[in-house]
Amino acid sequence: MNLLLSHNLALVLAIPAGAAVILAALPGYRLSARLNVLASFLTFLAALSLFVRHPPPDSYFLIDDLNIVFIVLSTFVGFTTSVFSASYIGHELETGRLTPTYLRFYHAMYQVMMFGMNLALVVNNIGLMWVAIELATLATVLMVGIYRTHEALEAAWKYFILASVGIAFALFGTILVYMSAQPVVGEGLQGMTWTVLVTRVSAFDPALLNVAFIFLFLGYGTKVGLAPLHAWLPDAHAEGPTPISAVLSGLLLNVALYAILRFKMLMSLNSHAMAPGPLMAAIGLVSLVFAAFMLYRRRDIKRLFAYSSIEHMGIIVFAFGMGGPLANFAGLLQMTMHSLTKSAIFFTVGHIAQVKGTQKIAEIRGLTETHPQLGWALVLGVLAIAGMPPLGIFMSEFLVVSSTFARAPLLAIVLVFGLLVAFGALLLRVQGFAFGEPAGSTAPVRASYVPIFAHLALVIVAGVFLPRLLVTWFQHVARMLG
Repeated sequence: MNLLLSHNLALVLAIPAGAAVILAALPGYRLSARLNVLASFLTFLAALSLFVRHPPPDSYFLIDDLNIVFIVLSTFVGFTTSVFSASYIGHELETGRLTPTYLRFYHAMYQVMMFGMNLALVVNNIGLMWVAIELATLATVLMVGIYRTHEALEAAWKYFILASVGIAFALFGTILVYMSAQPVVGEGLQGMTWTVLVTRVSAFDPALLNVAFIFLFLGYGTKVGLAPLHAWLPDAHAEGPTPISAVLSGLLLNVALYAILRFKMLMSLNSHAMAPGPLMAAIGLVSLVFAAFMLYRRRDIKRLFAYSSIEHMGIIVFAFGMGGPLANFAGLLQMTMHSLTKSAIFFTVGHIAQVKGTQKIAEIRGLTETHPQLGWALVLGVLAIAGMPPLGIFMSEFLVVSSTFARAPLLAIVLVFGLLVAFGALLLRVQGFAFGEPAGSTAPVRASYVPIFAHLALVIVAGVFLPRLLVTWFQHVARMLG
């Protein structure tokens, strides 16, 4: 491997790992918050450098066009979330919700989580990828319960229990893939290396592969937040710190999706194995329609947008399940736009909940009058996530619907129905948030607006103009996905 490229790839992993150790020892909040931002920024720069040229795969690491999309998106959102976190967590410290000891733990776990997600995206081994995803999951479990309230601990415990079920399913599926590979490639690491598996998978036992994919899809689907395996996600969003809500929706769900896509690519190379697309499309549609109706019943603002995340992950999984160049391109674009938009929404919601002192929807009214910047940012974010033109998600959802109408009109009807139901629920909610009779505190808020408007600006630009280089890149990845 080229020395410079190897060095840059090592930095993507070494920076968060080293920062976690240092942050665990730093007592001061301001210094640790700044170091957390610096480490996240340097990791993002290291990830960007991978665009220059792909290092060739070896026995341990794999960099290709698919995972670079995930790596750069994850490190960017990780950086902007750390900027938002600096102001958000400072307020929590001032109000006594968190202590300096917990803050030290929080910052260290943030970098552990980033290390786990980055490792999962770059390893060339299905077993190590499983370990890395579970490390990131465990870090977020610990951060969800950091407030140590009854509700936070209950949410963390539910997350841990359901994640453990997912862990078991994904591990069993991983073992079955190894068992199907063993007679063909022999024992040892070769049977768990992506680059070896994709060249020999056509000779694997299709029956074992079929069972393996079902367990893998259920296991990693739990972490994607697909219905009916979603129950942990609304509680984790509602009770944990808001930066973790942004990371969960914008990053961790994508990492689990990445694992599913890798195994989907593996299945498609064995002509006798089942086609994974119908299962993915069916569960994606179920998640979309279920979450769309649940949006009408939410009383907590963070739970509302948690169900919106379930809805959008359903759309993304459905698009990749349909497959083909157009649907895969739409899935990649939808994933990118959702990560940027939903994290911006949670940044805004975090500051709103702090200034209002509540997450209850009924007590958050008239934001455009009491806090105009937060109010209009939330309006723009909700319009974007609801798929209003000319914003980025409209473009991706239009492509998903167009592709589906051309190939499966009946499924397209269900898809459009779910989108319209969710659209109505979100517009109904934002009307009260933004334009209702002002309620709650009108005190000024010390918010970090740069991450919010940086994300929203990218979403607006993407809805109007996509750079040719980005389109070409996504088209190539779409072809890779089959």
